[in-house]
Amino acid sequence: MTVLSAVGAGVTYRSRNGAVEALAGVSLDVGEGEIVVALGASGCGKSTLLGLYAGFVRATSGQVMVDGVPIAGPGPDRAVVFQDDALMPWLSAEENVAFGLRLRGVPRPERLARARNLLRDVGLEGFAGHAIAEMSGGMRQRVGLARALAVQPRFLLMDEPLGALDELTRERMQVLLLQLWQGSGKGIFLITHSIEEALFLATELVLFSPRPGRIARRFRPDFSRRFLAGEPIRAIKGDPQFLAMREELALAILAGEEEGPIHG
Repeated sequence: MTVLSAVGAGVTYRSRNGAVEALAGVSLDVGEGEIVVALGASGCGKSTLLGLYAGFVRATSGQVMVDGVPIAGPGPDRAVVFQDDALMPWLSAEENVAFGLRLRGVPRPERLARARNLLRDVGLEGFAGHAIAEMSGGMRQRVGLARALAVQPRFLLMDEPLGALDELTRERMQVLLLQLWQGSGKGIFLITHSIEEALFLATELVLFSPRPGRIARRFRPDFSRRFLAGEPIRAIKGDPQFLAMREELALAILAGEEEGPIHG
């Protein structure tokens, strides 16, 4: 199994006011076939860790690797999906999805055919030729997800990808993400501020402490697998165990706790 690893990773930024330690001693693996979700207050280092995995940020201590090989920069094995979809408004939906394939020299007929298949997979069949400006926020996020999948990465790195969506659209996108992930073998590292989203999606959930970011707690919910096994989403999110974990996580984040297990 291919593994994306941070081992004792730390990042210190230099500023006019001196050094700022954003991340300290973080060790975390993201394996293929896993959804690792990072949760914590703003400024706790979650996005810095994603930047390390993506190759956008260099560690000032420790290592970040794929299968033991140090990450020197961005690579085709890792695709990033941001909250801001960063789509190119002058291109159609299919051209946005196919853009990475174009850069790789894939012939136009092949890349557009693959783009249309991916748009179908994310529920946008029939919208291939539509302009991005004609699409809702949820549709744009689906295009962004399809674009990330087009280059066939081993890992998806997702920084608050559903944060700008309304509640119902966000839940539909959570379901879509699980369906696309199921059986794909891809590893996902996802950042969110939504406790409910983290619990529902994660195969492993890590709670970060305030700056400098450290992993304060970690545990393995099974709610995503229960959903994929056929349990209704409303039953899962209304489960007393789910609600108890959500409350305990909320209290931990508010209190900035760094010790003690999360029950369940």
